[in-house]
Parts: sequence; C-alpha cells; structure tokens
Amino acid sequence: MRILHCCLAAFYVDNFNYQENILPKQNLLDGHQVKIIASTETYVRHNKLGYVEPSKYTNQDGIEIIRIPYRKILPRFLMIKIRAYKNVFKIIEKFSPDVILFHGVQAYELLTIAKYKKNYPNIKLYLDNHGDFHNSARNYLSRNILHRFFYGPIVRKVLPYVDKILCISTEALNFLNVLYKIPLEKMEFYPLGGIVYSKEEQSIRGKKLRQKIGLGNNHIIMIHTGKMQRRKRTEELLQAFTQVKNKNFRLFLIGIFSEDVKVAVEPIIAKDKRIQYIGWKSGDEFIDYLCAADIYLQPGSQSATMQNSICCGCSVMLYPHKSHEQYLKGNGFYVETKEDMINVFKTIDNNPELLNDMCNSSYKLAYELLDYKKLAARLYEF
Repeated sequence: MRILHCCLAAFYVDNFNYQENILPKQNLLDGHQVKIIASTETYVRHNKLGYVEPSKYTNQDGIEIIRIPYRKILPRFLMIKIRAYKNVFKIIEKFSPDVILFHGVQAYELLTIAKYKKNYPNIKLYLDNHGDFHNSARNYLSRNILHRFFYGPIVRKVLPYVDKILCISTEALNFLNVLYKIPLEKMEFYPLGGIVYSKEEQSIRGKKLRQKIGLGNNHIIMIHTGKMQRRKRTEELLQAFTQVKNKNFRLFLIGIFSEDVKVAVEPIIAKDKRIQYIGWKSGDEFIDYLCAADIYLQPGSQSATMQNSICCGCSVMLYPHKSHEQYLKGNGFYVETKEDMINVFKTIDNNPELLNDMCNSSYKLAYELLDYKKLAARLYEF
C-alpha cells in the first residue's frame, strides 16, 4: 500500500517523536511505501520555529520528505496563514497513494486533496485535528477571521470527500463540532501515541541511562519537558518539589525555558542539587530518559510528550484537562494547585513503591490505547 502524509497545516520537524514522525515510520515498518509532503516551517536551533529552503531528501527512517514552498499569490505573512503551496496535485498524482493522511485541517490545500479524491474515489482520505480551544482560535481575529470564515468553510466543503476526521482528543473533536460545525459522526477519537517497547527493552534502556548519569535503582527519577512557558507551571512545580526533601528524588528538566520562566526558575535550580536542567535531547536519548523515569510531570498545559511517557511505562502527574480523562487510569495523579503537587511528592516520599504499580498500569494503558502499531493499522482498513 502507498501511504502519503501531508504536513502542510503546520510545521514539520525531522527526528522528533511527534505523531507525524512516528506514524509514517510505523507505516514503513508495516511494509508500506511511505512519502511525506511538508511545509518549510520547522524548528531552527531546536526550539524556535523558522523556515528552511524547499528540498527533497530521505530521512533517517528511509522515508522521502518533500518540503514545498508557499505559493506567491499574496504577501508571505498571509500565505503562511492561508497555507497554499506549489505543485501539490502533481506530487500526489506522481506518488499515486492508496491512503492520504492530512495532518491538521487548517489549510487551503485541503481543496487540492479533495480534488485528488474526487478524481480517484477509491483511495482513503483521512484528516486529523490537533486543534482545540486551548491552543487555537484564542483571540477574536483568529477565531472569527481565520477559523470561522476561512478554515471552517474549507473543511465543510471538502467533507464529502473525507472518510474520517481523526481527532487527538475529545476537546479537539468538540472544537471542530462547535466552531467548524462538523457532524460528530464524521469524526472519531484517534489519540497521539507512541512506540510501546517491550518491558525488557524499556528496562535495558532505563538501566543504561541510569548508569550513564550515575543513579541507582533507589533513585526516583522525575521528568518535566517541553517549551517551558508560564502555562507549563514549571516555577510552581519546582517550588513544590523543593518542599519535600527526599534525598533520592531527582528532577530532570528537558527542553527550553521562555525568558520570563528562565529568570524565575534559575535561582530555584541553583539551590537544589536534585534538580538538573539538561536542555534539548534527541529523539532516542529523550526516550532513554523516559524509560529510566518513574514519573512524568505535566501540571500545566498539554504536551504530546505525555503519551510518549506512558508508552515508556512512566506514571504521570497531570492537570485535569478533559482530554486527559482517557490517560489516567490508576497510573498517576491529578493536580490543580501547588499544594496538590506538594501532596503528590509527599505521597511518593512516604510510599515510593506505589509508583511501581502505577508504572505497570501505564504500560497496560499504552498497549491498549496508544500503541502506534494499532493506530497505524486503522489507516489500512478498506
């Protein structure tokens, strides 16, 4: 089967553990021919969104990536929002896919994809949606100009040619239903997932990482990751962590701070040797840290890393967003306030063995809900 991933509604970053990286890799492992068409938007210097030149290359998984430029119809700042690109139909027709997955629904180029499906009605066309009211349409102009009067009508126009819209959360599904007026029956839940390694491989990777950083089995490793802005609540998390003095606790911060958060947290980190900021990590090394960790901490805004952590057998500390309901099944804690975070650390301090059962529950949940082998298989159903 020939499977095409279109990453034209947002950025595409090579060698990360995002859905648009791992799902095509799983398609390839399943024996299919895979291609990715992507925008030129990506991370530059690991953490800042920017643009690269159009290009064609093969990534580390052996998948051809074609990065294509925006059309030059209107000023560039508008084309970046409109998301119309050059030669999309020709590229698709040359590859002749059996399945197309268009990542994101906020793009003019959906009209081109629908035109292709109209010409070749036997293919499967899926869209996915990551947008919700937490991360999209957050001001008047965005909601009413871009989403309500531009993106929304495009999605409704192409809907007859779409087999399913795959929503990564109940909140993403609600977003399309409320703002775009998409019928519920046209959508289904399709979570962000991860590679669910065997318990043996998880153990081997975790032990190697612990040896590398000089920690033993008695240490309790905690991970907090991502672009650490105010909404991540990193400062509150660190303040709560320092209130519980367990000498075996270790907290690793992986990612990058916004400037305001950096100023606030650097003094806290300097005063507590149990906290280490280690910057950005590559995909494989990042997974090693998750395999070594006992608990993943996400007390604020949402992140795709949470699903990866569960797939690596971590227990979790999560803010009770509605979209988190599926992911906390005896495998962690909900926290809303700093006092809640302190209480979680006290609970772990008093009963560290509790995390073993929670980690096992995460592994079970990952295998049932988040395994990309199973998620990928849903794309092959004709």
